[in-house]
Amino acid sequence: MTAPQRKIIHVDCDAFYASVEMRDHPEWRDIALAIGGRPETRGVIATCNYLARQYGIHSAMASATALRLCPQLLIVRPDMARYRAASQQIHAIYQAFTERIEPLSLDEAYLDVSGVTLCQGSATRIATAIRTRIREEVGITASAGIAPNKFLAKVASDWNKPDGQFVVRPQDTAAFVAALPVARFFGVGKVTAARLKALGIHHGADLAAADPLLLTQEFGRFGERLHQLAHGIDKREVEPERERKSVSVEETYARDLPDLAACRAELPELLAQLKSRIARAGEPPLRALVVKVKFADFSQTTVEHAASTLMLNAFGRLLETGYARGQGRAVRLLGLGVRLGHGDARQLEFEWEED
Repeated sequence: MTAPQRKIIHVDCDAFYASVEMRDHPEWRDIALAIGGRPETRGVIATCNYLARQYGIHSAMASATALRLCPQLLIVRPDMARYRAASQQIHAIYQAFTERIEPLSLDEAYLDVSGVTLCQGSATRIATAIRTRIREEVGITASAGIAPNKFLAKVASDWNKPDGQFVVRPQDTAAFVAALPVARFFGVGKVTAARLKALGIHHGADLAAADPLLLTQEFGRFGERLHQLAHGIDKREVEPERERKSVSVEETYARDLPDLAACRAELPELLAQLKSRIARAGEPPLRALVVKVKFADFSQTTVEHAASTLMLNAFGRLLETGYARGQGRAVRLLGLGVRLGHGDARQLEFEWEED
């Protein structure tokens, strides 16, 4: 018996923090606006509105750099209480349509609407109804992707941003993935995209046709996952009320880092990216800092220490310990992360995000 077709919606609010600020401060709607820290204190941009993005400003960028790109940019400190309140309103809207909700952050979530009879059972109409209610009840806009699995739904939600939606029907999956640039695949950052292109892999069709063994040799288990995604396969279930256990960033370098000094030089940029992701997750409490080091021979190690605040020098000490384990070997990848919550920092398995 064939399993029923899944219907997954990925909802992603448009420039969420900035949208809440523009809702509450109408005078900011037509100016370049960013949410983040002060430039004189090495602040980082958490997010910005679409006008600011036209100047090349983006999340995890240093606030000082953002001001150089756009001198008239208004940078305001985040107000997490208001953002959480808006997020709770949005979550209540989701619950009116399905109980199978997997929050990813304050402003995005997966919804499994398989078997839901509302809106004549149409996932597309459900997504439209959700977006309409968010606009009318919360006062901001959201975009949505509708597809048979989580991977495709997340890609689709970005297709018609802002304030739009896109559907990938089951019968269109193969063609959609085949034409998808590799940079749009889940977990593929700039470095991985460049490595794929160096192998002659530019689109999903190239990835699907690639030798799985080659992908595994080049990218480890992530290579196996990429090959599955290239065939439109993503069996992950929507996990209701999933408790996020960690936040992390990592970078694979085009050229191996030769020594500890070179590794240390990469920490500020990685920390800026990590701060941005933590902000998007709603500034949850921290209980440990973690550093991941992968060496040129693909061996790797992680080092952690209990902590409740982000400190560059603390990450530096963890890096020293991890690097020493490689006995002078060059480094191909660095990662920084935090464990979330309270209690024993050793209890939870760490979940690393791709570069």
